Amino acid sequence: MRPPQLRGLRVRLVVAFGLVAVLTAAATGTLTFREARTGILQQSQDAVIKQLRARVDRLAPALAFPPSESELRRFAVDVAAGEQSPARRVLAVYRDLSVTSVPGDPFEELTPALREAVRSRPFTAFQRVRDGGRASLVVGMPVTFAYPAEQGPHTSGVQVFLTVPLANEQSYVDALVTAVERATVPALALAVLLALLAARGVLRPVRALRHATRSIAEGRLDTRLTVDGSDELADLSRTFNETAAALETSVAELHDMEARARRFAADVSHELRTPLAAMSVITDVLDEGAARLDSETATAVQLISTETVKLTRLVDDLMEIARFDAGAAVLHLDEIDLAESVRRTLASRAWSQEVDARLPEPDVLRGRVDPRRLDVIVANLVGNALRHGARPVELRLSAERTGQETQAVIEVWDSGPGIPDTVLPHVFERFYKSDTARTRTEGSGLGLAITAENVHVHGGTIRAANHAAGGALFTVALPLRRHGDRSAGGPR
Repeated sequence: MRPPQLRGLRVRLVVAFGLVAVLTAAATGTLTFREARTGILQQSQDAVIKQLRARVDRLAPALAFPPSESELRRFAVDVAAGEQSPARRVLAVYRDLSVTSVPGDPFEELTPALREAVRSRPFTAFQRVRDGGRASLVVGMPVTFAYPAEQGPHTSGVQVFLTVPLANEQSYVDALVTAVERATVPALALAVLLALLAARGVLRPVRALRHATRSIAEGRLDTRLTVDGSDELADLSRTFNETAAALETSVAELHDMEARARRFAADVSHELRTPLAAMSVITDVLDEGAARLDSETATAVQLISTETVKLTRLVDDLMEIARFDAGAAVLHLDEIDLAESVRRTLASRAWSQEVDARLPEPDVLRGRVDPRRLDVIVANLVGNALRHGARPVELRLSAERTGQETQAVIEVWDSGPGIPDTVLPHVFERFYKSDTARTRTEGSGLGLAITAENVHVHGGTIRAANHAAGGALFTVALPLRRHGDRSAGGPR
């Protein structure tokens, strides 16, 4: 996997500009080189052909026909002597007779194709050949006699071939290639510089947009971008500002609605406590005299008493949730024996015989926690297991060391059918019911939500799962603090 920085916009812009510069320089250099090379060779070729034609036209009239070998050799030598470079060589051919200006010269540059072209047509022909890394120009022409224009030229049967080395022209071409190569480096450097400048101009608003987006994600909804210009990036910045403003307005409205709902729930709960207290007193009196009432009246009294207890519990839970929502939940830490606290919780609710409690020995597991909130955590988890699971219910308390911190781990496991996979992600949500057809339950629907809040206010974690052997398993981890440790809890 490539490092993230190699996929950045800056690198891609620089690479793109570099590639464009290299391709442009290569294409321009190739075209320039081809045109310059063609011009150099064409100029040299035209000069050679012109000089050869003039020399042959001047010497041909003195040539006897049919020429002897010595006369033909002298003709070849005279034609070669007129050329400027001593490296130029001449081959003269008359029927089966071939002589060269240099004795013993094999004249290997002459190809059969060029020989046939000169033999079959009364025109000058040429060909560039390369032998052993050396380039040469070979020019061939027939020696003709001039006749009246209507009859055209008449060939004498003598053909002259001239080979000219192109060393000077090749040096010019090599120098041109070197110049093109040298020009590519500055072009590439200029392209990289332009790419860096362009990347800087593009990345500045992109980087600002990234920081602003991160700021929005962190909750600072008043973040805005400075809009400069009228290009696409400026339009993007304006769109971001409009979106952020709309989001800020929507969130503010939601917060206001949520705050009003919380105040309403808290106010209603608070107002209900007084009449509920009176109703509880009345139901207690009615319960005491229920034995003297007829069966129908006793049943009605029992129903009223039960529903009053449920309503009281619901109001208490709503008040507790309201305190968490208002950030008024405060930890009152005390160093206690956690095992003894759990035993008292079970005993006070007559659950000691219904729950298999596996607790450490006295004073083995101590820590600074809020005793009241620990009681709520244990009571809600065990009560939930007894109501919705099946016996036996097991409670295990143990210590677990994580790094430098020791945690108290509370596990409550029932033997029921477990929690459906679709329900597991929602078990700690308020008023969540796995069966929408059930409108009434024994609890308030807030027990596990309150449990989670009490765990979190301690700085702990809570999770729900299905045990491998069946049944639901709730696991709570609370950090243990010794006296003098700084508490992570407090008002929320």
